[in-house]
Amino acid sequence: MSRVQITRGSDSEVSRETSPTASSFVHPTAVLSSRARLGRDCYIGPYSIIGDEVTFGDRVRLESHCVVDGRTRIGDDTRFFPFVSVGLAPQDLKYAGEPTETRIGRRAVLREFVTVHRGTEGGGGVTTIGDDCFLMAQAHVAHDCIIGDHVIMANGATLAGHVTVEERATIGAYSGVHQFCRVGREAFVGGYSVVVKDALPFARTVGNHARCYGLNTTGMKRRRYSAEAIKHLHRAFHLLLSSRLNTSQALERIREEIKDSPEVDELVKFIETSKRGVVK
Repeated sequence: MSRVQITRGSDSEVSRETSPTASSFVHPTAVLSSRARLGRDCYIGPYSIIGDEVTFGDRVRLESHCVVDGRTRIGDDTRFFPFVSVGLAPQDLKYAGEPTETRIGRRAVLREFVTVHRGTEGGGGVTTIGDDCFLMAQAHVAHDCIIGDHVIMANGATLAGHVTVEERATIGAYSGVHQFCRVGREAFVGGYSVVVKDALPFARTVGNHARCYGLNTTGMKRRRYSAEAIKHLHRAFHLLLSSRLNTSQALERIREEIKDSPEVDELVKFIETSKRGVVK
């Protein structure tokens, strides 16, 4: 184990046993467990509290009044704004204190009052947030959720337990996603929506209860999908939503008409593997 220099305040330095070697700033009002592990050049702001089993990567920054507890791992260059709470016990009456985890990837940004709860034994034991995610103020991620890379959750967006959000999805302000639902890749869930079934990939899903309004064309163009991919998806969504076919019939037509489209294949697979049904 190598020795780390932890700067407390402006001048005094305290060393402790940890790995890897690093130089990190800890404000004198912060409470940092001697068992916590810090990477290089971390910043622990005023009145923050870091628990025994917390591991930070390099250049993690907590602005102030943050609480990070439990068996929690935070990736490099992640930033917490004031009053973020990560890794505390889940709001699940079945939870009995079993050792479960929280993992947040690299370059994530969690704005003011975001809450992320650790997993439960019955739900896989881990709450996971991927790389480059942006969680705006007051967003909530409940126990055992799995969030992919580049996901955006706007202010007050809420995930109940066991929700899966695939990469590059966006969940609008004050929207709620029901337990065990999935939000597909590149999906856009509009503000104030209530999602009680799986939200389709590449789609615009909006309302209470939410309905699907077809392809997220703006998002697809911004992400530079090809014109051919957009054309194929438009046709697939027309068959699903506007053709008066039931879901099984629509999927059969999609397979017959649209060949060699990875995005359409992904859409079909998402629907076929849904356990709660999909938003249409």
